[in-house]
This record gives sequence, structure tokens and C-alpha cells, in this order.
Amino acid sequence: MTIKIGDRLPAGILSEFVEVASEGCSIGPNVVKVEDAVKGRTIAIFGLPGAFTPTCSAQHVPGYVEHAAEFKAKGVDEIWCISVNDAFVMGAWGREQKAIGTVRMMGDGNANYTKALGLDADFSKNNMGIRSRRYSALVVDGVVTQLNLEEPGKFEVSKAEALLKQLG
Repeated sequence: MTIKIGDRLPAGILSEFVEVASEGCSIGPNVVKVEDAVKGRTIAIFGLPGAFTPTCSAQHVPGYVEHAAEFKAKGVDEIWCISVNDAFVMGAWGREQKAIGTVRMMGDGNANYTKALGLDADFSKNNMGIRSRRYSALVVDGVVTQLNLEEPGKFEVSKAEALLKQLG
């Protein structure tokens, strides 16, 4: 079943590569319990098929990096990028995209969380296995208040500008 507006995000874990140790976060991959990380917060989430892929690298991530201050000004606490890649790949991609400190690059290496959302897609015909559909969402205190699912091969409704418009 695909998640929808009004649903609470399912419990689950993502992983994030942390380059600078801080209280509670060691250097390297860290587990993020989604239900804890969203509690009492407003999170803009965008999911995409894969790190270092053409549309994802040239348009999707750069749009959220570019508009991060506008999201903050509209009450968004954090921006998350979720992809079916491991934390090491997401960390390297975040550095390459100059997203570190602006967009949290969350890895879902086994696609478990993406499957729990019902947003998995089979890219086996392209030799890429199970990936994520392209989407964006606004989550307030764990509840989905906006959800924008792209049709296969499209990049229209999940871009940063589209989600910003929905925030008013």
C-alpha cells in the first residue's frame, strides 16, 4: 500500500554518513530512527531512484540545496533526500552536490524503508534492481501533509519549486 496524505510515516531506519562527530553522532554511518527524527518537526522529504544518476544529480538535489533557505523561512526544520543507496554513497554524493549541512542525505540501502512507504520501483530492466519512485512530501510531526508522486520518467511535481508552492 502506498503512503498517502494524512498517513503517519511508518517506523523504520535510514542511514546517514556523518563527517564531523557531534553529541550522539559518531563519524561514519549513523542509524536514524525515522519515528524519532520527525517527532515535533516539519520535514521536507524527497525521494529519488539513485545517487549520481542524471536527473537526480543535475536537477533534483540541486533544487533543494538552492531553495533550502526558502524552506526554512516557511517553517521547514530539515530537508531529507532518501535514496536506495548506502550511507557511504549518500555521503559522497552529498559532498559532490554541496548538500552537506543543507540536505540530510539518507541512505536506504536495502530499500526496506522505501518498501514500507509503498514507493519502491523495480528498475531491474535497467540492471539497477529495486529503487525508489521519484517523489516529494511534507511531513509535520510524523504525518504526511503533502505528497507528490512522479509518473515514471517524469520530473515535474517533486521538484523543490513545486513543494515550495504548496507551503504557501
